[in-house]
Amino acid sequence: MRIDLFVDGHPVVIRDLEPADEPAVLAVLAASDDWFLAATGQPSAPGDVQSAYYSLPEGYDFEDKVLLVIEAAREVVGFVDALRQYPHIASVGIGTFLIRPEYRRLGIGRAVAAALSAAAVEQDIVQISTHVVEGWVPGRKFLATLGATFSPPAVPGGAGNRTVGPHESARKVIPATIAIG
Repeated sequence: MRIDLFVDGHPVVIRDLEPADEPAVLAVLAASDDWFLAATGQPSAPGDVQSAYYSLPEGYDFEDKVLLVIEAAREVVGFVDALRQYPHIASVGIGTFLIRPEYRRLGIGRAVAAALSAAAVEQDIVQISTHVVEGWVPGRKFLATLGATFSPPAVPGGAGNRTVGPHESARKVIPATIAIG
């Protein structure tokens, strides 16, 4: 996948993660420790990119996984971890949608979300399913601007087949759904 767009006159590229992108994505994750601490209770770690690839709920295959990078100013500034047909056939599940802090609030996240939603509609997807950690106000505000409908906070049902952080299982998440199409 490759999507080229312009945000405030500047080129932004959304494309599939390639093996050579791992150091740049690790830098995005490390720069986003505010989110990592809220979500897992610990900072990011060197294995988090591989963990994103291998983390799958029971019944899903690696072909269902979508890992994307977001480029702006000719550098990787964001990362998206998604799962096709999750939690049902006409949905895509977003596990992670991160933009480096210095690139936040510039319209990149909204533009990327709109472009990915348009691409999903072309594949007969009608909803995006995601969640935000309870208390993570920036994430909740971002999802609200995208028109998300929120469900009551809940204890997550699991993290697929990845090891969770020491405090992660005690955190509640707020499920969110965005109707598209």
